[in-house]
Amino acid sequence: MTQLRHRGKATLHDRLHRVRLSLGLAGQAGLAAGLSWVAAHDLLGNPEPVFAPISAVGTLAVSVGQRFRRTVELIVGVAVGVAVGDLLIYFLGTGPWQLGLVVTAAIVLTVFAGGSVAIVIQAAATAVLVVTLSPSVEHLEIPRFVDAIVGGGVALLVTAILLPLNPLRVLNRAARPALDLLAEQLDTAADGLREGDGEKIQRALDRLRDNKDELATFTEAIEGAKETAVLSPARWHRRSELTHYAAAADPIERAMRNSGTLIRRSVTLIEDAEPIPGAMPTAVGHLAEAVRLMKQEFAQGKEPEQARERAMRAVSEAGRAYAEGVGFSGSVVVAQVRTTASDLMVASGIGQEEANRLVRQHFGELERPGSPAGPEPAAKAPTAPPVG
Repeated sequence: MTQLRHRGKATLHDRLHRVRLSLGLAGQAGLAAGLSWVAAHDLLGNPEPVFAPISAVGTLAVSVGQRFRRTVELIVGVAVGVAVGDLLIYFLGTGPWQLGLVVTAAIVLTVFAGGSVAIVIQAAATAVLVVTLSPSVEHLEIPRFVDAIVGGGVALLVTAILLPLNPLRVLNRAARPALDLLAEQLDTAADGLREGDGEKIQRALDRLRDNKDELATFTEAIEGAKETAVLSPARWHRRSELTHYAAAADPIERAMRNSGTLIRRSVTLIEDAEPIPGAMPTAVGHLAEAVRLMKQEFAQGKEPEQARERAMRAVSEAGRAYAEGVGFSGSVVVAQVRTTASDLMVASGIGQEEANRLVRQHFGELERPGSPAGPEPAAKAPTAPPVG
């Protein structure tokens, strides 16, 4: 019963969280549906403008960042469906087999022309409406086409002018799952290295690999924020801040991939019973903290200086671990700490060359692991693991 109550509370919390996230979209869709009906019915004189609110809601329902494109696709799809439907009805009449033929022809034509899934769906749906309703409703084609234009246009109007979302707030919410995922799995890997627990690290690796949803949400939010910043005059002043986020998407994705290599090699390191210097899990833990600090500083609109400093601490600890002595997989872990830190530096707004220079600087010139203390003029310091 205790577990059941706990799960019930967690489920309720998740549901309420999803509701809060969708309130903005719900408000936009409701306003767009009402305004599109008024525009088509009262201003354009369509007695039954059913398709206008449907088009408006359909435009808003797609991923943010694709709404302008969706409006164009909606209109193109409707035009194709109307043309194919009218042409075949003129020559073949109406009926079940004609309906099937019209839908098939509309889909084949749009696919052949290279249309997206949205255009194919609209063309097929419009062809169905034309074939099934034409016998009872006269002059359906033009109102259907006009409704598509009205619905899509009103949806863009609501998005850009009447009820624009705060793009930074949208981005912060979308970036949080991806950055939390990365930080949590790096922390788990650091704990696994300290404890010598390969199974714990493997679980972190499995979870990090399953990151498609988090990355897709983050990428779509960036596209949506850029779209809002372009279309909405009220959000034009946010463009410079959005540029920071947009530039961070690719290096964050690279940081996830490189962290995956780091964690995978950590598993091999333990399986092969290689030495684990105390600085190695500390370095991985600093990477996790750098990701958290970046998330906080991005959300606050600050320059991510603390995140950069923590990433460089991770590199310094990796240098200590390398100096103490590591095996083959350990050297790969050290190299991936450097590479991931470089990715995080680039995500924070530093150029790639400067990020690599800082990584090399903080890694330092180290003595060969296991060599005697003291200067040896004839001996050269080992080449540090490469960045990237």
